[in-house]
Amino acid sequence: MIRFILVALCLLLYLLLFIPTMLVLLIVKRFKPVTSSAIAQTMVRITFRLLLFLAGAKVEVRGSENIPKDGGVLFVSNHRSYFDILAGYAYTYKPLGFVAKYEMIKVPLLKQWMDLLNCLFLNRKDIKQGLKTILQGVEKVKSGISIWICPEGTRNLNDDVTNVKDFKEGSLKIAEKGKVPVIPVAIYGTYEIWEQHLPFMKKSNVIIEYGEPIIISELSDDEKKKLGAYARDKIVNMLENMVKEKR
Repeated sequence: MIRFILVALCLLLYLLLFIPTMLVLLIVKRFKPVTSSAIAQTMVRITFRLLLFLAGAKVEVRGSENIPKDGGVLFVSNHRSYFDILAGYAYTYKPLGFVAKYEMIKVPLLKQWMDLLNCLFLNRKDIKQGLKTILQGVEKVKSGISIWICPEGTRNLNDDVTNVKDFKEGSLKIAEKGKVPVIPVAIYGTYEIWEQHLPFMKKSNVIIEYGEPIIISELSDDEKKKLGAYARDKIVNMLENMVKEKR
C-alpha cells in the first residue's frame, strides 16, 4: 500500500505544482507547438520514470535500434496495465502521442497535459468521431509525430501475457494512410505491478521490446489486408520468447 500512496501522491503533486508551467506551455503551443510538446514530453518522461521507480518497476529496454531516428511511426503494443503508458513515454525518445479512450477528455488537468503530449481521444462508440481521430493520427505521423496505439481496445487482464486479444484493424489505418512504418512493441511485467493484486503495488521486472519495423509496402496483399493480425503475431512471438526466458 505504501508504494500505491507514493505513486498517487507524486502524480497528484505533479498535476498541482506544475499548473503554472502547464498554462505557459499551452500558450507557447499556439506559436511553437513543437517546442511546447518537446518540453512537456521531457517533463513527463522524467516524472514517469520516477513513478515507475516508486512502484518498484525495474525496466529493461530492448530493440531501441529498431526505431527509425527520423520521421513519425506507428507504435503498436499489447495492453496489460496503465503502467504501459508510463513505460512508453519514459523510454521512447521520439515526439510521441498516445491514443487514449475518449472518457479521458473529461479529466481536468490530465486532459490538458495529454493535449500537450499530442494525445488523441478515440470514441469507439461514435464511428464518425472515431474516423476523425484516425485522420488526426494520420496528419500527426505525416508531420513527424509518432503515435502509440493499443489495438486490443482495452487492458487485457488475462493472467497469460501471450493471450493477446485480436487487434482492431481500423486503428492501423494511421500507418497505412500516413505511409509510415509500424513498430510492434511487446510489453511484459506491467500487469504484475498493480492490476494483478489491486490496490497493492509490488516489484516487477518490466521488459519493453521494440520489434523490427513493418514496412507496409513490402507486405503481401493478404498481409496488408490483415495488418493488425500480422503485427499481433510479431508481438505474441516476442512475448512467448520472454516467457521462455523466465522459465
